[in-house]
Amino acid sequence: MVTRVAMWSGPRNVSTALMRSFGARPDTLVVDEPLYAFYLAATGLDHPGRDDVLAAQPQRWQDVTARLTGPLPGGIGVYYQKHMTHHLLPEVGREWLGELANAYLIRDPAHVVASYAKVRGEPTLADLGYAQQSEIFRAHGGPVVDAADLLRDPAGVLSKLCAALGIGWDPAMLSWAPGPRDTDGVWAPHWYASVEASTGFTAYDPSPARVPDRLRHLVDAAQPYYAELHAHRITA
Repeated sequence: MVTRVAMWSGPRNVSTALMRSFGARPDTLVVDEPLYAFYLAATGLDHPGRDDVLAAQPQRWQDVTARLTGPLPGGIGVYYQKHMTHHLLPEVGREWLGELANAYLIRDPAHVVASYAKVRGEPTLADLGYAQQSEIFRAHGGPVVDAADLLRDPAGVLSKLCAALGIGWDPAMLSWAPGPRDTDGVWAPHWYASVEASTGFTAYDPSPARVPDRLRHLVDAAQPYYAELHAHRITA
């Protein structure tokens, strides 16, 4: 039996490091943001490496979800899917989500908005994925990991996450070799410099978030969704 883990995360989180963590397991195959090309094609957004992304992945969500729920190579025990929740546009069918072990990686909206504002000046609530996370959680449930808790105690949180997913805990998840991976998305050269230099999770930084005044309304709008999932988070 293969456990297909769909990890739903917003942007400016530790989602790529968590993908590295699962990728360090010898029984796990990872896939990086498989709905990205669909999202770019559907929205027309001009992200770094757009043409490369569109050429590298299917642009129909139906083709993507067929792969995510379809046959896998032998010897795979865990199929870890790193998803950006904002890629789940309203027109994407939801029935396939019931075939996955859905999980959620959340982060305090103030820190997300402060970080996102540095790379995109005027994000919207839809860009941050909180409402979509709540939608999936309400329909399917599943374990919730707060990025702050994960960075404070990687071993404690990850071991409980594995238990909640019904997979064995493997200490190999705590460290990995530096460098790129064949499974990284083609956008990696634009975004993954820090994770490519890493060998494990970085230490938690308790510094307060500096949110521009013009984006404070986004923090307020996202907070109820964050609080809803935060109440169910795994604690070590």
